[in-house]
Amino acid sequence: MVNKIALALCAHPDDAEFMCTGTLALLKQKGWQIHIATMTPGDCGSATHSREEISRVRKAEGAASAKLLDGQYHCLECDDVFVMYDRPTLLKVIELIRQVKPGLVFAPSPDDYMVDHEMTSKLVWAACFAAGVPNVATPGQAAYGHVPHLYYVDPIDAKDKLGNLIKAGTYVDISSVMDTKVAMLCCHASQREWLLAHHGMDEYTASLKHHAELRGKEIGVQYAEAFRQHLGNAFGQDNLLKAELGLLVK
Repeated sequence: MVNKIALALCAHPDDAEFMCTGTLALLKQKGWQIHIATMTPGDCGSATHSREEISRVRKAEGAASAKLLDGQYHCLECDDVFVMYDRPTLLKVIELIRQVKPGLVFAPSPDDYMVDHEMTSKLVWAACFAAGVPNVATPGQAAYGHVPHLYYVDPIDAKDKLGNLIKAGTYVDISSVMDTKVAMLCCHASQREWLLAHHGMDEYTASLKHHAELRGKEIGVQYAEAFRQHLGNAFGQDNLLKAELGLLVK
């Protein structure tokens, strides 16, 4: 049986809010336990605060967002721009998988605009597979003998880094929980100023709604989130999101 525990493991605080918290909110309604984790505390996400200051702020924002789903927030304390696929970092991710014991995991897109996202995607993929290998030792955490179902979230703007539109494999109608998704993003108040300074991007929630509307139009609903399922050997081949959320999944 699959543990009804969902883990969204993304690179930075607010990544999950943009791409999968609507689906997490729907899973919460179905009795799932929710965890949101980030590789970094977002230590470079400010033009005015020091790394230590903005890290404290952003971890508190991440915890406040997860709390809206009665969920838990975890930070693996890597550095922004320097998320590496190496032994120490992979062991951190394996340890988290073993601690949380998820039945379902969301990871960043394998092809995205930022290398932190792509490295995180590879790390989560490897950790989901390796968490059940007893000879991979992690302090205080025994092997987790189940390979979770793994789904990749959309990249920003649903495009790869060459501008090609990503074709989704699974859509979730999140129209009924859009207010919750927006509220979770608004917990990350520090990022509106940062995105305006670095990206020239204002209207924080408008950007979120625009993306959800884009995917929603593709299936004839107001708002949707889109995913691709990892279907490699040893990973679940059935569409667990469809099984849990029924008619909301296309």
